[in-house]
Amino acid sequence: MKRNKRINKDKPRRGIYILPNIFTSLNIFCGFYAIIASIDGKYVTSAIAIIIAVVFDILDGKIARATNTTSKFGVEYDSLADLVSFGVAPGVMMYLWALKPLGRIGWLAAFLFMVCGALRLARFNAQVDTVAGDYFTGLPIPAGAGMAAATVLFYNKFDMAGTSNCILPLIMLYILSFLMVSTVKYDCFKKPELFRKMNFNVLVTVILILIFVAAQPSIALFLLGVAYLISGPFKTIRLMRHSKQEKAEIHETDEQISNPL
Repeated sequence: MKRNKRINKDKPRRGIYILPNIFTSLNIFCGFYAIIASIDGKYVTSAIAIIIAVVFDILDGKIARATNTTSKFGVEYDSLADLVSFGVAPGVMMYLWALKPLGRIGWLAAFLFMVCGALRLARFNAQVDTVAGDYFTGLPIPAGAGMAAATVLFYNKFDMAGTSNCILPLIMLYILSFLMVSTVKYDCFKKPELFRKMNFNVLVTVILILIFVAAQPSIALFLLGVAYLISGPFKTIRLMRHSKQEKAEIHETDEQISNPL
């Protein structure tokens, strides 16, 4: 009986809940505004709007889980909002900001980013009930969009135009696109114990990072984005080694059972 209640509690409910969907609507508003700002040549404004959309995307999920108001409608609406804010908006921004001089190569790179983001969302929705929730498979599309936005802010911080060196943004966009559809594992930071059991050194580090973000947001967001991108391959290698070690231990145990002394 308790098990059935737990299963029903975890299943998305049918219906529309106002509070989480308000934040999802704010997410898609920021994405749409980012597109308009990019068309007007206001790339810094567009980047800021995308980062704010990331914040709203985090909040709508947290609020839905905290208030037990998850629903099938909310899941689908959130995915559509993410495609606009983290697929279309960054693609348009990167093309107009840096890739337009490259012509067809430029807009194809922007399109690739968008379609890989869409594939990432579709895969997540298809596997959400079957894959372990300890990590993301592939770079999350909000992280990819946030990295693109952080790059624009980083360039602006040092008065560099995207078109002055469009090769680096082009390469970065291809890397982000690949990571989104890859099987590289990324931390999702959903474990409650990460926040409940935090030692003093980690707490001090988090505070210092927050101070750095507040003092130099453009540089801090870019460096944090790069660090998160790099963390994925390292985590994947670590998980593969751990899996091989477990298999070796199981094999050794089976041999001991089948061949007792």
